[in-house]
Amino acid sequence: MKRKVKLILYQGCPFLIIVMLFFLGCSSRKNSAAEQENRERERLISASQAGAMPLFFDPSESTIPVINPGDFNNPKELLLRNGLPNFFSKAKKGQALLVGYIGGSITRGHNLYRTQSAKFIQGLYPAIQMKFINAGISGTGTDLGACRIQEQLLQYKPDLIFIEFAVNNAFPEGLEGMMRQIWQSNPYTDICLLYTIYNGQSKIYASGEIPANIAGLEKIADRYQIPSIHMGLEASFLEKEGKLIWKAETGTKTDRLVFSNDGTHPLEAGGNLYAAAMARSILKMKNHVEVIKHVFPDPLNADNWEDAKMFAPEDIASFSREWTKINPIIYTDFKQFSGWFPYVMKAEKPGASFSFKFKGKMIGIFDVGGPEAGQLILEIDGKRASIHKQTGTLALKADESSGPSDPINRFNFFCNNRYRGQAEFFEVPPGIHTVTFTVSGQIADKKQILGEKQLTDITNNPAKYNQTVIYIGKILIRGEMIKTTIINTKK
Repeated sequence: MKRKVKLILYQGCPFLIIVMLFFLGCSSRKNSAAEQENRERERLISASQAGAMPLFFDPSESTIPVINPGDFNNPKELLLRNGLPNFFSKAKKGQALLVGYIGGSITRGHNLYRTQSAKFIQGLYPAIQMKFINAGISGTGTDLGACRIQEQLLQYKPDLIFIEFAVNNAFPEGLEGMMRQIWQSNPYTDICLLYTIYNGQSKIYASGEIPANIAGLEKIADRYQIPSIHMGLEASFLEKEGKLIWKAETGTKTDRLVFSNDGTHPLEAGGNLYAAAMARSILKMKNHVEVIKHVFPDPLNADNWEDAKMFAPEDIASFSREWTKINPIIYTDFKQFSGWFPYVMKAEKPGASFSFKFKGKMIGIFDVGGPEAGQLILEIDGKRASIHKQTGTLALKADESSGPSDPINRFNFFCNNRYRGQAEFFEVPPGIHTVTFTVSGQIADKKQILGEKQLTDITNNPAKYNQTVIYIGKILIRGEMIKTTIINTKK
């Protein structure tokens, strides 16, 4: 906004007054810009504290442990391949850098490998301006990652992206789709794969082998010649030597290092081991400095998710009048989703619907669960779809129903609270389709879904669960959106 300044020229010193006002104006604009930058930083920090993703985070916080790379040395921990040449080339020149992390809950977690490794990287180049993005979302895999990577990472033009999905539905098709999207956006962006592990896989590493799911990802890393770090290798050998317990309940008395409480999500000590593996690997890669334009090889998986996309609901769909648009920041238990969803479309009444048109072969929704979560009915080109589970695929199959079909249930084991966002994908015949989702009046057997250990709240508060509410945060497709005149009849 331009500031209007009224100049009062006093006799004898008009030039001096003009000069003073000019510099005051410049100073004011600088202060305004600084204030705006501070406000933005405060907003991002606030989002971070609320758990919203994606977000910028500051690794200089005093609470984040400083990582010692240690003396563990195993040639299988880092597979260097082409390294991170562009990142370290810019670092050597003293240029500003942006680092992105995308993965599941282990990436999302605070004071784990992400914040610790970021602090280590910044510490190598303390004079360089660096920014870091956390695009970790609990319980999600490379399928959703391929849909959200453009909005949550690539639009910020990162120089380096760490990808961590090994314990979280690391579908090879989704991973390869993410990598191809990264280099489509910028062929000079470096990529590094991170392999975390879960209970039982430590014994595979300690025996000299690689877990099967990670071996599948390594084929992709090798194809694209990007580095990969086997972060669980040191912990696996410590366990074999009797110096570490991989899984132990909180409060367990032991003189050994406890890696986790659940066999998957590391405690701070376990996170330190993961971060130390990254620190050692980064030190081995930092002298590999060169400007390289990454070249696309032919895809390893022909059906990779290179065409995956994510849209704000009203950018693609028409909503019936029963839907309302809510701001997640206003609602206490929705604040954690404000970084993912600037707004959420909400419907409570059966019959509320939304429709969109696209060309492709897969659709999906990225929504929010909770006690009140209901069910949806899917129609493809005006015909109700039957939903089938498919072994070994990333999506449910939706085809024309020959009779009554079950609705799509959006209530799951985690919905006794507002724990996390959730996504579901549906495969459809390739082509141009009009898709309609309608809120069902049928309520799932929520007690059965929760199981015996989670019945207290639903038993004491049945009305909270006896609802059919749907929250749509994003619409997902594989293919291309077909622009139509969107008529929203919501209130």
